[in-house]
Amino acid sequence: MPAQILPLIDAATHWPDRGPLIGLDLGTKTIGVAVSDPDRRLATGVETIQRKAFTADAARLLALAGERKVVGFVLGLPINMDGSEGPRAQSTRAFARNFARLTDLAIGLWDERLSTAAVERELIAADASRAKRAKVIDEHAAIFILQGALDRLASLRHSGGTA
Repeated sequence: MPAQILPLIDAATHWPDRGPLIGLDLGTKTIGVAVSDPDRRLATGVETIQRKAFTADAARLLALAGERKVVGFVLGLPINMDGSEGPRAQSTRAFARNFARLTDLAIGLWDERLSTAAVERELIAADASRAKRAKVIDEHAAIFILQGALDRLASLRHSGGTA
């Protein structure tokens, strides 16, 4: 049965209470990958996958998920500043639909507005060269996306919410 693709809060109800999550930042040429600890407190970078074909990209993501015993995926959804969804969001949703056919782990969609811009500012502030930024930007964006999702889930737990 294909995985469910849901907003983050709804996806969290399909994940066990403990277990790592993988966060993904889908770019046109690369996929940034981050993973959380089993208690879902901290996101850490894993790698940047150079995109080839969907089958190869998905196989690498599933291998990483298996190695790290993850219980779900968090996929950054690039929503426009006005809240609408453009071509990049549609492309992300298409990837999620195709990927969901290959796993039964729920996929949570998380609004990633400004994640790459925020990471770019941090790297510039850290005096990273343009070449260095280009190499790490997607992995760092995946960390930013996953950490934001983890913080949201934690705030819901602490406030007695459903996640």
